[in-house]
Amino acid sequence: MNPSFDPDRVEAICFDIDGTLADTDDAYVQRLTRALNPLSFLMSDEARQRLARRLIMAAETPVNTITTLLDRLFLNQTLGTVRNTLHRLRGEKGPQDIMLIPGVRTMLEALAVHYPLAIVTAREERSAENFLRATKLKPLFHCVATARTCSRAKPHPAPVRWAAKQIEVFPEACVVVGDTTVDIRAGAAAGAQTVGVLCGFGQHHELERAGANLILENTAELTEVLLPGR
Repeated sequence: MNPSFDPDRVEAICFDIDGTLADTDDAYVQRLTRALNPLSFLMSDEARQRLARRLIMAAETPVNTITTLLDRLFLNQTLGTVRNTLHRLRGEKGPQDIMLIPGVRTMLEALAVHYPLAIVTAREERSAENFLRATKLKPLFHCVATARTCSRAKPHPAPVRWAAKQIEVFPEACVVVGDTTVDIRAGAAAGAQTVGVLCGFGQHHELERAGANLILENTAELTEVLLPGR
């Protein structure tokens, strides 16, 4: 475990959705792989899938850069349509197609017994509600911070601070879990500890450089970190 992460400080947990709870990134790789079918005479199925994944990974940083730019220009409220488009490009699909990352449901059910949980997402409210309704996870969360909950969205710390206030803990007592540098920066700016996960498209060196206190291969591993031996 990274010595900079202190599980004894954790009193509440804030989760991102895409690439952290929902397997939207892999869903989009599948869609892009199918779009590359015209190249089947040049590339095998496996090669097209590798190419699709590389293309999505290459797009991740620009998407996060655009998100950050919108935030700095105070345009999050007026450019909700642009934000939704970016999330669809990342792979967000309809409720009937939502896939949870393996082990996430069991993890959330175990952690919810010991910690208040929150959602802190850059999705719009309707999209976040669709996800929680389709997965039947809503009862596990105390509150949901979306792109429009606060005047500023991630990577600004306002949504994390808002979630902490709803749960009635200090932001410093929270841990923010996400797959991109946007999540890590938002958590760190709020004074929370941060956990980066590699089951989305965030890369280890990017999450580490952003200041993640801990980096896990899969979100479900958080159970072992916070509930060891249980």
